[in-house]
Amino acid sequence: MACKFYLYKGMGRKVENGHPWVYANEIEEYDGEYENGDIVEVYNFKHHFIGKGYINDQSKIAIRMMTRDINEEINEEFFRKRLKDAWEYRKKVIDTSSCRFVFGEADFLPGLTIDKFEDYYSIQSLTLGIDKYKDIIVKLLVEEYGAKGVYERSDVGVRELEGMEQTKGFLTAPFDTMVQIVENGVKYYVDIENGQKTGFFLDQKENRAAIHRVCKDADVLDCFTHTGSFALNAGIAGAKSVLGIDISQHAVDFATRNSELNGLEDRVKFECHNAFDVLPEWSKEGRKFDVVILDPPAFTKSKTTINSAVRGYKEINLRGIRMVKPGGYFITCSCSHFMNEQLLKDTIGDAARDARRTLRQVEFRTQAADHPILWASNESYYLKFFIFQVV
Repeated sequence: MACKFYLYKGMGRKVENGHPWVYANEIEEYDGEYENGDIVEVYNFKHHFIGKGYINDQSKIAIRMMTRDINEEINEEFFRKRLKDAWEYRKKVIDTSSCRFVFGEADFLPGLTIDKFEDYYSIQSLTLGIDKYKDIIVKLLVEEYGAKGVYERSDVGVRELEGMEQTKGFLTAPFDTMVQIVENGVKYYVDIENGQKTGFFLDQKENRAAIHRVCKDADVLDCFTHTGSFALNAGIAGAKSVLGIDISQHAVDFATRNSELNGLEDRVKFECHNAFDVLPEWSKEGRKFDVVILDPPAFTKSKTTINSAVRGYKEINLRGIRMVKPGGYFITCSCSHFMNEQLLKDTIGDAARDARRTLRQVEFRTQAADHPILWASNESYYLKFFIFQVV
């Protein structure tokens, strides 16, 4: 029989309304025995059933909810249904040749990320509870979704908060982890084994397509280019010239390979620079571009560092806006959950005033549809993306 956990009076309202997490400080008592990773039952202070999830008392997030049905067992059939639901949703909303197959809590599989790159899959398990079912998940991917290979990218520090070690490696027979994908008509090499996160940032897929119409016949600067994805989309869209910059020489070399793969090496080039250093230099030299793109890494991953993140976002947006020709376009985004939409708007607005330029919003977007935003879990909303005209 599953161990039962009871929440304090006044606690657990969010989880009762659909949020997938129960924090350790919300738990008043429990009845029964458990081991970390077990499925347990959760009740409010009136002993009304809320749901079932897996427990880990080493984490501040003590229980992550898996089902609201007291009769639903967490077994192979459960995961078969959850994966089927995730796949049917994505077939409706996005090109599934390469996509995020499972987006954790937003697909009601907390702690699990699955990315699909053509016929190869990358899995990231952030929690002990999901680790226990990894073999079942891999089996289903191979048998029901045609996986030619599955690789684990659980080499992330957050696992240590769960008392787990970081890990990576093959979950099927070894395969060549450098795979090719096509997105928005652009070809990419994806390094599943050593690329950032699970190998490639799929969340900007639709945003990369959105820049096409402002990049035709333009001179484009793409900052924090990583694998060159925005730069290559600008090139495919017919940009006159594209320069992508990144602080990592490895990223620059990889982006250059992607440019050559698409036959764009004459117009889409990459250089190794620190954007914070080089943009002020180029601004003083009078260099300007028709389109400037900023896709920086998250400057904050917690509430405690939000003030320094605001300063970072303001500075880089100020630098970027100054590089845009009058009437040109400025594309900027943030992938930090803690840099919320209003705070980012205020920060960009401050940067524009300091640059003495006026912004006219063309479009506001969020993450791609294969990274759905669960309204009961604000943590699933993280990517904010703007296109402005600078006048």
